[in-house]
Amino acid sequence: MSANPANSGNVSPLSRRSVLSAGGAALAVVLGLSGCAQEDALAQQAKAGDNKNYVAGDGSVTEFAVADRKSPIAIKGTLFDGTAVTAEAFQGQVTVLNFWFAACAPCRVEAPSLEALHQEFKTQGVQFFGVNLRDEKATAEAFDKTFNLTYPSFNDKDGAVLLAVSGLVPPGAVPTTLVLDKQGRVASRVLGEIQKGTLKSLIAAAVAE
Repeated sequence: MSANPANSGNVSPLSRRSVLSAGGAALAVVLGLSGCAQEDALAQQAKAGDNKNYVAGDGSVTEFAVADRKSPIAIKGTLFDGTAVTAEAFQGQVTVLNFWFAACAPCRVEAPSLEALHQEFKTQGVQFFGVNLRDEKATAEAFDKTFNLTYPSFNDKDGAVLLAVSGLVPPGAVPTTLVLDKQGRVASRVLGEIQKGTLKSLIAAAVAE
């Protein structure tokens, strides 16, 4: 079966699918996840007609070795508060991008963990941004208030941020979370609901580089 086009020539032998136990004590590594199988699973959900209006990832984690990372992502977008953000904002510090919208059930489940990690890592210079793909400002702000989220989100109804990470974030697959290294390159990706311990390890690894 052919490799995932999004990862072709990009994923090192160390790239893997990782699952961290609830206690955060042991990291189990599962090798050989097929990109085709992943795409098939997403395609099946898209065709299922269950009206949930999103395609849930399977929680798989991909890490990209430093030598295999592509150029810094060229993001240009606007936050819900009107602030314009360009790629220069991602230089010199680790950044976490979480793609979400309010009606996505796993987005709601993972929101408290994302905020907790934001609080834990902000003193280390790590910045968090949400990327809201569908909602009006009032809906996004209500979500933030419900889950006490203190980091900002892009208003990405026009798809500008999503386009900048084309090939890394499957259209409609939410939530998806990217960790960018200090050069603004994608260091790791989680498709689907994050596990707090797993994302913590990914962020810590990027900070330590």
